[in-house]
Amino acid sequence: MLQKRMSARGQQKSLWLALMAALSSPMLVSAEDAKTLDIDNVPVTGNPLGVASDDMVVPVSVLGGRELSLRRQGTLGETLNGIPGVTATQFGPNASRPIIRGLDGERVRIMQNGVGILDASSLSFDHAVGVDPLIIEQIDVVRGPAALLYGGSAMGGVVNAIDHRIPKESLNGYTGRAETRFGGPDNTRNGAAVVDVGNGLFALHADIYSRETSNLEIPGYALSKRKSLADGTARDSRGKDKLNNSSALANGGALGASWTFDTGYLGISYADSNNHYGTVAEENVRINMENKRTELAGEVRELKGPVQKIKVRMAYTDYQHVEVESGVVGTTFKNRGLQGSLEATHVPLAGLNGVVGYQFQNTRFQALGEEAFVPSVTTVDQGAYVYEEYAIDKHKVTFGGRFGDTSIDSHVDDKFTQAFSKHFNPNSFALGGLYTIDESWSVTTNLSHNERAPSYFELYANGPHIATGQVEVGNTNLSKERSNGIDAQLKWKSGGHSVTLGAYATKFKNFIGLFNTGIEVPVDGELLPEAQFRAVPALFKGLELEGKFALNDEWTLKMRGDYVHAKDTRNNQYLPRISPLRLGGGLDYRLGHWNARLDVLHAFKQNNVAENELKTNAYTNVSALVAYKLPVKFNVELFAKANNLLNEEIREHASFLKDIAPSGARAVLVGARADF
Repeated sequence: MLQKRMSARGQQKSLWLALMAALSSPMLVSAEDAKTLDIDNVPVTGNPLGVASDDMVVPVSVLGGRELSLRRQGTLGETLNGIPGVTATQFGPNASRPIIRGLDGERVRIMQNGVGILDASSLSFDHAVGVDPLIIEQIDVVRGPAALLYGGSAMGGVVNAIDHRIPKESLNGYTGRAETRFGGPDNTRNGAAVVDVGNGLFALHADIYSRETSNLEIPGYALSKRKSLADGTARDSRGKDKLNNSSALANGGALGASWTFDTGYLGISYADSNNHYGTVAEENVRINMENKRTELAGEVRELKGPVQKIKVRMAYTDYQHVEVESGVVGTTFKNRGLQGSLEATHVPLAGLNGVVGYQFQNTRFQALGEEAFVPSVTTVDQGAYVYEEYAIDKHKVTFGGRFGDTSIDSHVDDKFTQAFSKHFNPNSFALGGLYTIDESWSVTTNLSHNERAPSYFELYANGPHIATGQVEVGNTNLSKERSNGIDAQLKWKSGGHSVTLGAYATKFKNFIGLFNTGIEVPVDGELLPEAQFRAVPALFKGLELEGKFALNDEWTLKMRGDYVHAKDTRNNQYLPRISPLRLGGGLDYRLGHWNARLDVLHAFKQNNVAENELKTNAYTNVSALVAYKLPVKFNVELFAKANNLLNEEIREHASFLKDIAPSGARAVLVGARADF
């Protein structure tokens, strides 16, 4: 353990030297001005036809370039939190997965360069996502069912993180970026450097990053007043002003290479990352995560015959993390496997443009140790899909289907003495359309039927899950989850103004959730509540709003909002951890080399709670940003960010730890970024 820490700190010193060299290097001379602007209507990387975000029939948000750089947080969930329809699990500052429209876990598919990631973050909320935001170049967020193209489990949405570790375009010269930042409520010290070089035929990529944080500063007590009144626990029992055991040290890097040619590319990359962090639910537990990923990707365009383009993507992942309690190794989680896809774009046929594809996944998950609450499992998943678009003047119709086959087999060990084998055939279908009313107005709709195979932990979990403080019991009788959904958007765009208003409803025939049974189970001298995975009928519906108005050449007004309403339709009871109504707005000012922003997000009080769930108070988060682009030949920008200016006690209702781990206190973070 000591050697790992010394090695990590040695890598960190090397990173600071690399960053200082990059920021002072005369190579920073050819940055594109477009990189300093917000990404608005850009191609969605995961879409096989390269459709721009404004032309898709499902709502999509794209973050990249400068906007993503200024928005980065320590986790993927917090980086995306606040986008309309997107919240986060927020298990402290080091582990947070995105929640889309009230759906999380396996229903939100997290991908890296169009291939799913393998980690243990969907199994337990204290497990971090296996991709660090510091090295991501673009993030596509698809809100709503996206099971056709992205995988059979994507009933809530998709988050596709793109890192460009495999160069896809011919490069003759060099390009890259560097950034570093210090401060914030967790006293972060982080940085990243990325460089690509090529001779027009071959391109090489290299990146390195490091992030170190201290215990998070919080405004007051870690324990909420509601929690204290509910069970009589003293508010100072979990500390004040600091969130105990919330520090972290992460680092990693990657090398990639591609052969690029006029009609395509073929490349490979290798990435290695480490993340050592505290779990705030247990003050003596640290997690040491190691993740190794090898990717292969290629594409050939302008083919002759019925197939116009062929694209292949594969990734082999070797993931493990060890939970260390008071210096003693407790439980080890491993997830290894191969995932990939093969996709063919056909030539236009009777006005149809589209693709056919095949996706596969073969993984082996293991949980080893006293606190393992799921057995070792082998999952084999494959699916074939077709997606088509038919243009009618300025309008278009989209339709497609996905046909899947999933096998989930558990294995016997000393703790789990019975093996199970389950097989499912999840199939999904969608029909959508875009109707252009005039040059400014358009309407999109999407109807979908989605099916999802239960995950391995929903089927086979059986034991105390200390992170959530309950005994979790799987259900081998679960059938595939089915839902029908409708999504509609009204869009208006004129000059520098735009407004998108969306509404959706998804009806589940058998929504798989974790429900308290009312039974208490003795575990190591304590009584823990029992929770079982069950399938219930449910209805999710909501609204989303996003707008931008260019008041003049300097000032831009932005607004956003979202609302989710989710109930168990058996008994008309609310489902747990559903985010309340949120409304936000901001002003953006640009003049010369200066840029300033003021943003306000108000989350209303959440009174619509599930049984045994505490209500959550409202909060208003006021944040600000000031940035200055240096008047030199290099493209270098300095910035300062302030968050929670009102120093409010911010507790996210969607978090399992909302009553013992609030968000950070008022703080200022400063940094520098450069493109070359």
